[in-house]
Amino acid sequence: MPAPRGRQPGAAGFSWKAEVLLRMKQRQILGLIFILILIATAVWVLLPNNPGIHLGSIHHDIKVVRGLDLQGGLRVILQADLPDDVKVSGENMNTARNIIENRVNGLGVANPLVKILGSRQILVELPSIIDPEQVVATIKETGLLEFIEIDTSDFIYLQEDKPLLTDFGEIGPRPAQETVTPITPDTPEPEPSPTSSPTTVEEAPLDTEPTLTIEALLDDVEISPTTDQKVFHTVMTNDHVQDAHGTQDRDGNTFIVFQLTEEGTQIFSDYTSTHVGDILGVALDKRLISAPRISQAITGGDAIIPIQFTLEETNNLAVQIRYGHLPIPITVVESKAIGPMLGQDSLQKSTIAGLIGLGLVMAFMAFYYRLPGVLADLVLLVYATIAFALFKLIPITLTLSSIAGFGLSIGLAVDAYVLIFERLKEELRSGRRLNQAIDLGFSSAWPSIRDSNLCTLIMCAILFWLSNTFNASIVKGFSVTLAIGVLVSLFTTITITRTFLHLILDNIRLVDHPRLFNI
Repeated sequence: MPAPRGRQPGAAGFSWKAEVLLRMKQRQILGLIFILILIATAVWVLLPNNPGIHLGSIHHDIKVVRGLDLQGGLRVILQADLPDDVKVSGENMNTARNIIENRVNGLGVANPLVKILGSRQILVELPSIIDPEQVVATIKETGLLEFIEIDTSDFIYLQEDKPLLTDFGEIGPRPAQETVTPITPDTPEPEPSPTSSPTTVEEAPLDTEPTLTIEALLDDVEISPTTDQKVFHTVMTNDHVQDAHGTQDRDGNTFIVFQLTEEGTQIFSDYTSTHVGDILGVALDKRLISAPRISQAITGGDAIIPIQFTLEETNNLAVQIRYGHLPIPITVVESKAIGPMLGQDSLQKSTIAGLIGLGLVMAFMAFYYRLPGVLADLVLLVYATIAFALFKLIPITLTLSSIAGFGLSIGLAVDAYVLIFERLKEELRSGRRLNQAIDLGFSSAWPSIRDSNLCTLIMCAILFWLSNTFNASIVKGFSVTLAIGVLVSLFTTITITRTFLHLILDNIRLVDHPRLFNI
């Protein structure tokens, strides 16, 4: 029966196929544009002098973070200094962690790691530390600063070998060797030194009268100290301090300059207005560190504490005051200075060895799989670029173990290429057209790739959990970089490799170029 006038089945079928091919080509071009944008972004992230991301309130520096085994540093484990039968709340541990992290950042330490271990410990890893002892002293102290009310009749209760009792909570005792040295009398008004930040305080602090320590107070009276203890009243603490920093005058005298919060300003104003001429004790962790006399009311919220420390100790004390006191006493369980396991020369040789290994793998892929292998090599470079850009952007701390995890993920990516190309060759040998063989090869290889990488991700999750449970940071670095590498390789293998194969190979006639596919 003749076909109705106006209908041309062959032409309609050709038009439908052409439309499908056009849509496929459009998707491939859009995919290529997305891939090029992704590669450009990754290359920008990897720039050595990357300026970082600074948009409005978003500030994120982009730089490579090396672990202690690559650059050396300090590793400290802190533990709650409380009896075993006393439960430490998660809230207190989180607060302590945040305060310690703020103190470390306040000391200018780059890329610190501060995290909670279990229910009673905090791990602190600090790369490139010059003075480990001073850093440990700063982060482990409770940092409770109290302004206490002292009367001349209370001198007998001030003893060097005993911490003060105040009506503001209790903390664990500090070591006796950390008590302050005597402060000399006649402390002059401070003037900023060239090495410190300029300080302008509207009102004179706590006087030009002699600044008294326990020894000075006891020397001024003829009353023998008693073994009894008195509970001193705390006027306020560093919870009411908004900012603090250390300074030094031309004579070498050191001071803490502090600015109070609105509530602290009111408390301090009320107290100093009614206690002019009295002594105000300043205690750090229940130890008296300064005892200036109030010469006038302080109502502006700014004041200065004269203190007989070195400038570095004064600055570290200011950091403690600025970021508040720890909610629980802590003690150092472990403190270890770690040197870099690889010197610069060894690091360069290891990098060269890794590049040689990668080059040999790429050469094998190009030799055995020919044109698809060359495309796979190109995608492998794209994969390494994207993965390392993620390590830098997040950032991931690079250690020897994390680099090993990244290297293993490259091997897994190559394994996926082998599965895909072997399926591709099987489809081509069975007579499939090239574009069909590409899709069927990916479809056939996908279940194996999916299952093997899923098993790897499950293993990474288990290793990550075990590393957190048993404080094995080496295992954690390995599991994190391996997991990220596997996820990136899945994306590049299935998306980028497939796009490149279609764009380049769809227009090649296999019958004319069988050697390009090693068939």
